[in-house]
Amino acid sequence: MKRLVISLLFVAVTMLGCARNHFNVPTENFAEKVKVLGIAPILVDADSDINHTQKELLLPVISELNRKNEPLLVSKLQGTGNFHAVVLLADEPRQLFNELLSRREKRHDANVEYNKYFWKNDAIAAYIKKNRLDAVMVVTVSGLTKMSKIYASNLLTSLETNYNFLIMTAQIVGSDGTTLWEYPNFRGYISPYYPLVNLQYPDFSESEANKSSTTELRFKSIDGIRRTLEMRKKDLLFRQTEEPEVYGKLFDEMTSLIKYPADNKGKGNQPPPAAEPLKPAATGMTAPPPVPAPAPATVPPVETPVKVPLPKSDLETPLLPPPSTNEIVPATSSTL
Repeated sequence: MKRLVISLLFVAVTMLGCARNHFNVPTENFAEKVKVLGIAPILVDADSDINHTQKELLLPVISELNRKNEPLLVSKLQGTGNFHAVVLLADEPRQLFNELLSRREKRHDANVEYNKYFWKNDAIAAYIKKNRLDAVMVVTVSGLTKMSKIYASNLLTSLETNYNFLIMTAQIVGSDGTTLWEYPNFRGYISPYYPLVNLQYPDFSESEANKSSTTELRFKSIDGIRRTLEMRKKDLLFRQTEEPEVYGKLFDEMTSLIKYPADNKGKGNQPPPAAEPLKPAATGMTAPPPVPAPAPATVPPVETPVKVPLPKSDLETPLLPPPSTNEIVPATSSTL
């Protein structure tokens, strides 16, 4: 239940963060400026804090896996629909790193430890111009030693100490050397920052077998590191997919911080639309019907009463026959 609540909170924060600007410039300016994005080959900083005892064997493996997974990053960036073109550049990583690098700083920002890279402005400008780009994305793998806590498989034992990791950082740099976007990203909400791989592990089995109170740190084998980075992602039905789990997870996180709403495209330098003056209705257009005036109250006319003849009674007085001559009729008036 606790895990479910934490997951829901993380999804809610993520959805809230999606509406934020994760660029170092306004989103509209980035959308207007960066139409063609170049992806430099993933670089490896061999002089960083990589302490593996077989470092000379490890570096070629990491370079090989990086090159193998670069098309996946290009595909995910193309899927955002925010660029006219995303171009994968075919340069030699080690030589390109030496040409572009200005300096490296180990940073601890917002409780996140990472290596921040700064590039030569002139070299970046020439590289972008040579490849006819608007900006270039530079991804770098480097070594970093930091404090971490790892549990045994039974979750009853743990060891908190300094471990040696390989991490991945990224930047989108403009032609003038300005960093337009970077990963890890500290704009908006603080996004999770996952290492590429931990080069060490605590040997709990040995300490348990020897009943020892101390646990030794050991470096993973080269084959073990390769297998870890080649593990395939599983879908919701736990079926194995073709996408590598570790690289895919990092690329998804980067892409989520680059994708912006489509309505921000090309709005950076456009003036607001001018208000149109009122125009008379064009010929042939149907004008709205006039509102009829309210009709006056109608007074009903005075009706002339109609004379209706009374019905004749059925009991009319019959006419008297004239008196006969032999009857005496009393006089009604004087005879004088």
